[in-house]
Amino acid sequence: MKILHIDANHPLLLEQLNALDFTNHEDFTSTKLEIQAKIANYNGVIIRSRFSIDKPFLDAAKNLKFIGRVGAGLENIDCDYAQKKGVHLISAPEGNRNAVAEHALGMLLSLFNKLNKADKEVRQGKWLREENRGLELDGKTVGLIGYGNMGNAFAKKLRGFDVEVLCYDIKPSVGNANATQVNLEVLKAKADVLSLHIPQTDLTLNMVNSDFINGFKKPFWLINTARGKSVVTQDLIEALESGKILGAGLDVLEYEKSSFENLFSSDAMPTAFQYLINSEKVLLSPHVAGWTVESNIKLSQTIVDKIKVFTKK
Repeated sequence: MKILHIDANHPLLLEQLNALDFTNHEDFTSTKLEIQAKIANYNGVIIRSRFSIDKPFLDAAKNLKFIGRVGAGLENIDCDYAQKKGVHLISAPEGNRNAVAEHALGMLLSLFNKLNKADKEVRQGKWLREENRGLELDGKTVGLIGYGNMGNAFAKKLRGFDVEVLCYDIKPSVGNANATQVNLEVLKAKADVLSLHIPQTDLTLNMVNSDFINGFKKPFWLINTARGKSVVTQDLIEALESGKILGAGLDVLEYEKSSFENLFSSDAMPTAFQYLINSEKVLLSPHVAGWTVESNIKLSQTIVDKIKVFTKK
């Protein structure tokens, strides 16, 4: 079986697949059309997010048996068409769920304790204690939207705090000892914190807009380590200005290119983004919640393990 690797990953991925007698080729520089022209020679593709795998690509991939995405989501793949063509889809949310959970918790605690603001001020020689009085997480209600691998991992991290954890998911009966599953109305009525753990789909695109935000009974804190296009940035800004959203930890932004490797398609900086980078209520990171030294290893190992299971069937 021949596998084409379109993105660089941890060396163990290639090493272990070679040991399993797969033929592995790497091509990290050719254009999508150049790869599409030769993809019929391969039975498997390993990709992160360099480009989308769409219908023309899948039509050209006449011998493709599986696609492995070294990451959690599959939104850069036309999943319905791939499955129609009999192509098995492999992703690795188990590989970076702990990293995402720790990052989300770190963002939340940093916002509550104004750590980014306080650090900047002390470096400027400002010793402002009252202005940096923080909040405690204990006693709060944390609402999670999306309760798959990432949501579960974050809820598990919250067990060390005296908090109520609620989850909402389109799938029934996913709640467990770490989070009580409720409908969206209950979550909006009770949450002090909202953390998103959802894939990018038609249902979640632009989901967090003004109507959604104003449906919450109380002002709340927002954490987004999922997908940037789930949040309408301009509506988020209006909520930050009005106090409906008390602060936001954003590892992802709606401006990201689909490859996640670059923020903007052009050099023009959106006005809304200018607000975010100047706001003390906002904590930003460059889509690295699941991007740890450990997750780099675990993501690749998960892909190898799933390929082994698939090819033994």
